[in-house]
Amino acid sequence: MEQNRKLKVFLCHSKDDKQKVRELYRRLIADGFDVWLDEEELIPGQDWDLEIRQAVRASDVVVVCLSNSSTTKAGYVQKEIRFALDVADEQPEGATFLIPLRLEDCQVPTRLGKMQWVDLYSGDGFRRLFASLKIRENVFGLNSSKREKRFSFEPKMIRIPAGPFLMGSTPEQIEESVKGGGEEEFIISERYQHVVELSEYFIGKYSITNHEYQAFVKDTHYHPPEGWENNNCPQDMANYPVVNVTWYDAVVYCGWLSTITGKNYRLPTEAEWEKAARGTDGRVWPWGNTFHKNYANTEEARIKFITPVNRFARKNKSPYGCVDMVGNVWEWCADRFNFEEEGYMNRTGKIIKNPRGYKHGTGRGQRGGSYYSDKWMARCAMRWGSELGEWHTDEGFRVVYSLEPTISEE
Repeated sequence: MEQNRKLKVFLCHSKDDKQKVRELYRRLIADGFDVWLDEEELIPGQDWDLEIRQAVRASDVVVVCLSNSSTTKAGYVQKEIRFALDVADEQPEGATFLIPLRLEDCQVPTRLGKMQWVDLYSGDGFRRLFASLKIRENVFGLNSSKREKRFSFEPKMIRIPAGPFLMGSTPEQIEESVKGGGEEEFIISERYQHVVELSEYFIGKYSITNHEYQAFVKDTHYHPPEGWENNNCPQDMANYPVVNVTWYDAVVYCGWLSTITGKNYRLPTEAEWEKAARGTDGRVWPWGNTFHKNYANTEEARIKFITPVNRFARKNKSPYGCVDMVGNVWEWCADRFNFEEEGYMNRTGKIIKNPRGYKHGTGRGQRGGSYYSDKWMARCAMRWGSELGEWHTDEGFRVVYSLEPTISEE
């Protein structure tokens, strides 16, 4: 249930970094967060140590502002970090409670080194920090944006029934892809076709559109994708897939949609994406095993730009009715990603239930190919990936929700 309060953010910092931290404080306040900064909160006569300890414990997130000053000098900031780490140890496993934030290029303290940090001085630094805070906000069901409680539309969803399907490619399919010009070093990760059994879930009929994403941007004051003006998507492109979104952006959108609707929206696993694209018979493309250049927005179609999500609705349709699952835009998945052949090999001879990729990997998975891709890159089984903070003009996403949120990780 959504709580009527803002996310509480504590800024831990060195006095030498006051100017930069004040700017950060103002930006976070403007974006709807409840931010604790000592010079704004402490009043004469208060016990400095006691008040700060109470503020840390009462916070939902502690942002540790790091610089060469704060990491190389002994002082109160080191004491705050130690206490914040103690409080972090009390949080549920995997909770994003403490966020290391580098104000400049500096060494991250050893005890913070295991956590993913963000560089405020990089081009997308604040955007990544904002995304992390929004993810934490969604955990608590908070309302920092004074949003409208009514949500007049949701993405059109397709039911995918529970049951097994064939995941990966056969030796014959791999051989044909490589002979056709596909790069073997990437295609090899599809080797060892195997049986995967999935619980029932619902997946978007289309990629998330600019129109749908715009509602999220305006409701939360989230940073719009590159190329938008005044939080509005490009004119006449409302029904095009949203692009220039990072994995973080997609996750925050899912959290917002979940809060608005009360459903468990998230990104699909690679297995969920693949079953929705190809059905249960192991076909190469959503429509079958023969490629047709006019069925999808791939390199062969020579369109050379994204198209509306329903442009190929009659031909580029999966057995379940999902549209544009190959071509147009790559789609983010939830799984960690790598090209290791052993991943699928270790599944052979077993029935794998609700898998979620790998425990280790660079970035997150992407599926489907795009208008840049040829037919061998735009196949149902083709695996790709990108770094979490990257965005490109041919990368979007679609969403899923399920009644069984637990997903196993290999």
